[in-house]
Amino acid sequence: MSLPLFNEFLASNDRLRVYCGDRLIFMSDRDDLSGLVEYIERFSLGEVGIVVLDRVVGNAAALLLKQMSCSEVYSPLASQLAVETLRRFGIDYHFTEVVPYIYSRTGQGMCPLERLSLDKSPQGFYELCCSLDLANGG
Repeated sequence: MSLPLFNEFLASNDRLRVYCGDRLIFMSDRDDLSGLVEYIERFSLGEVGIVVLDRVVGNAAALLLKQMSCSEVYSPLASQLAVETLRRFGIDYHFTEVVPYIYSRTGQGMCPLERLSLDKSPQGFYELCCSLDLANGG
């Protein structure tokens, strides 16, 4: 992944871009985890060399990245919980800033999805996201 592609992403309104090598295969301007869940639902999980550019990577996103066979992720903001999960699953990461956890939209306490992801497996968390219908903004 090249730095110019990451800078282009940061200058865009996209919230998520998924590459296979240097080929853009999916993009989303939707908030939260809905873009990641939509990617998993729509595309084969058999792709290799998946690189993700995401605006925010918390533990919830890290679990979904493992579920989608991501090998590398770039983001301007991530949580320490995500770093630990990505390390555990051998996913390379490049973050501008790392915070203890992703905060809720109000800035008060942990993001509800970050909290829901604690102590979950990638498959278990993905199934929870599907039951909450996150791909459709649920």
